[in-house]
Order: sequence, then C-alpha cells, then structure tokens
Amino acid sequence: MSQFGSQFHGKSSTKLKGNGKVRLKNADKKRHEMGGYFAATKLGEQNKLNRIRIRGGNERDKMQYAAYANLLSGKTYKKTKIKAILESKDNRNFARLNIITKGTIIDTEDGKAMVTNRPGKEGFINAIKL
Repeated sequence: MSQFGSQFHGKSSTKLKGNGKVRLKNADKKRHEMGGYFAATKLGEQNKLNRIRIRGGNERDKMQYAAYANLLSGKTYKKTKIKAILESKDNRNFARLNIITKGTIIDTEDGKAMVTNRPGKEGFINAIKL
C-alpha cells in the first residue's frame, strides 16, 4: 500500500528554482523530514485509539476506528453516533472504504454533518451539522 506509506517532507529535486535552473541535490533525505503513516480512520462499533510517539518524546492519539462524533448544532456540542459515510472530498473511494478524513460528509443520528478536524492526527471527531 504505497498510497498510505510514509511521506518525505523535503524540497522536491525535480522542480525549478526561482531563476529557472533545475535544483541540484546537495544532501540526502534526513530522518526528521519523514512524515508519519496515514491513519485511515474507519467506521467501527466503538472508538479505538492508537497512541504513537512523536517528535520530542511526546505522544499523540491516532484514531483507528470511530463510532461517535462531537456534533456542533447551534452553540453546543452533542455526542452522536455515526451511521454511515456519505462522501469524501479527498478520495471518492474513501466513502466506499468507510475511511473518515477532514471534510468527509457523514450521516449521524441527528442528520448529515461534515467533519471539521483531522481524526487521524487528533484522536476524536468534530463535525458541524449541514
């Protein structure tokens, strides 16, 4: 699954510099420039988190499975159950695979909602009612 693999967050060597010249490689890839793996938060029976180590020895919760979302309706948040995933702006196949990302339209017990945060990075789901 190379699509969901670790990513290199350095400058591209194939793009041009500001003056039109091709950028030449002057250093190898460094470990601190590597990104993490895609969490692929899926719809599940209950919320399940995966705690990982991040830079500086700190820890972060990645959401593996999600069953509930914090739904903002008006000025208050309400915990509501997610029934289905309707569509995803990132990839149309994510809706078929039940993968939740930021911007995904979900069907909850209180109606349709859009995910406003990144569950794979933060460990919970916030959504606004549509």
